[in-house]
Amino acid sequence: MVPLSKPDVILTHESDLDGLLAGVLLQRLAEAEFGERVRLEAWSYHGLRQRPLHENVAWVTDLSWESRMDRPRWLIIDHHPYDAPPRHACLIHDPHKSAALLCYELCRKAGLSSSELDRLVHLNNVADLFLEEDPEFELATDYANLVKIYGFWNLLSLVEGQIERLLDHPLLEVMRVKREVENPIGLAWSRERILEITPTAGLVETVVGNPNLIVHRLLEDPKTRYPVLMSVVRRGNGCLAVSVRSRNGEALSLATRLQGGGHPNAAAATLPRSIRTVEDAIQYLRQTLNPVPASQLNLLGDLFR
Repeated sequence: MVPLSKPDVILTHESDLDGLLAGVLLQRLAEAEFGERVRLEAWSYHGLRQRPLHENVAWVTDLSWESRMDRPRWLIIDHHPYDAPPRHACLIHDPHKSAALLCYELCRKAGLSSSELDRLVHLNNVADLFLEEDPEFELATDYANLVKIYGFWNLLSLVEGQIERLLDHPLLEVMRVKREVENPIGLAWSRERILEITPTAGLVETVVGNPNLIVHRLLEDPKTRYPVLMSVVRRGNGCLAVSVRSRNGEALSLATRLQGGGHPNAAAATLPRSIRTVEDAIQYLRQTLNPVPASQLNLLGDLFR
């Protein structure tokens, strides 16, 4: 087991079950190791970039690695791609495992495991890595959708911090019905409403159903002309975010241009707070992702000479 330093804070991703589960597991690990409950904070990719990192020691999980985290005694547990490894911080990284699974492996070594956590971590791993071949893929997406629908802190409060209570929770029946009833209706509606943002990226309008699953089905459809598809979602705090999906690794580079992050084929970005409506988001995305042609830049330059 890697040597651990007592963290001043645990930072995790706010937008999915992987971040929720990973954060709770690290909080338990810190309490077991140091006898003290460490503060847990949940952030979006963009939000974390704006947050000063003033702590002497922090544990960071399910948030893309940044060079400013490269500090002695800092622990980064992640599965997102990165450019260069840290020189001072400890990085535990595996792109083939969810962040929660990486955190749970540390917990197991510390004697913090149970059959309930085994099950929950497995389902999260299937959903977060989008392992469609797994026989429990649809059930796993229902678990993942709990955070999308009810929010990080609401869900954590509902189970009173005992994340195992999510297993077979009555709300999963709601997720199942939503999936079986809403997704086919939403897919048919959205298929006819894909807006061009760039020549290679389309925005999928959604009204009902799981946007991620709807976008995934559209990407599998050979009639879909765009290799990258996006959808706009409203977070629990009222901010708008864009989810980006692809089949050949283009999603992350597009999300990075929007100050976001994630995986090669599954990424996301929080939009500026000034963007309040989907119509505003469409205009912003088109302006941001379509560079001004050099000929127009030269014309503008001539006008101001």
